[in-house]
Amino acid sequence: MNKSIDKSIPATVSANGMPLPALGQGGWHIGEDPKKAQNEIDALRLGLDLGINLIDTAEMYGDGKSEELIGKALSGRHREEYLLVSKVYPYHAGREDIFKSCDATLKRLKTDYLDLYLLHWRGSIPLSETVECMEKLVQSGKIRRWGVSNFDTSDMEELWSLPGGRNCAVNQVLYNLGSRGIEYDLIPWLTSHHVAAIAYCPLAQAGTLRRTHR
Repeated sequence: MNKSIDKSIPATVSANGMPLPALGQGGWHIGEDPKKAQNEIDALRLGLDLGINLIDTAEMYGDGKSEELIGKALSGRHREEYLLVSKVYPYHAGREDIFKSCDATLKRLKTDYLDLYLLHWRGSIPLSETVECMEKLVQSGKIRRWGVSNFDTSDMEELWSLPGGRNCAVNQVLYNLGSRGIEYDLIPWLTSHHVAAIAYCPLAQAGTLRRTHR
């Protein structure tokens, strides 16, 4: 390994006062195949060693298996060395289930708090109820910040009108060279309201973009 590699990944955005690094590691599709588990753990650990210390996952990914594998990969590391982001199903994002879902995520990740907890996408549970629950999770110390995913501009405007809605730290959205629609309205809105944007599939899932748009 080249020992001259600069391991510092600059923090380029602020998530409601919490610095976020420019790069992160995604947990979609990992943990699904036991034969690949050790390679996936090794890849996550290498990323951490190189300074990519934000890891994103969700309870949906592999029905919790992604979170479990990440928990194993993080074993033995100091908690302050990395940032953990996970996401809750829309149908778990109400008073009946969100607290149990969050506890289950924490258990699988083998940690006592999340740096970011996101609503994965909008569902039938009122947004106001989800915001109320997210705020309670912050107060309890189980999450540091909360945010949303897959929200368009009208969703963000509705969120902003709710009590506590302006505490939303991030919106995680699809963004790559083949999917740039958010540049027209959403990115300007997020920028003007100081909400961080996190891109998922920035490389269009490692080759899909190249095959589709070459």
